[in-house]
Amino acid sequence: MPKAIWNDLVIAESADTVVVEGNHYFPRTALRDDLVRESDTHTFCPWKGTASYYSLEHEGRRSDDAVWYYPEPKPDAEMVRDRVAFWKDVQVVD
Repeated sequence: MPKAIWNDLVIAESADTVVVEGNHYFPRTALRDDLVRESDTHTFCPWKGTASYYSLEHEGRRSDDAVWYYPEPKPDAEMVRDRVAFWKDVQVVD
């Protein structure tokens, strides 16, 4: 089962991931809310739409904008609605 790991913590785990462009998109409900902090960062993907970000924080450690999601994905990217993906210092393992 795919897991997202940050600083030796499992921050998300789910058998229900969708892989898009090599990234596992986990259900948002699989992400640990106690580690998530809102971010003001946004980026744009021509076919998925505008991405929003979360930062991770735990015991004095922080990873800015390590989690991204598409609150209102474009029609061709509906498969990522209500899902999150990871980068930076988050590792996704099967």
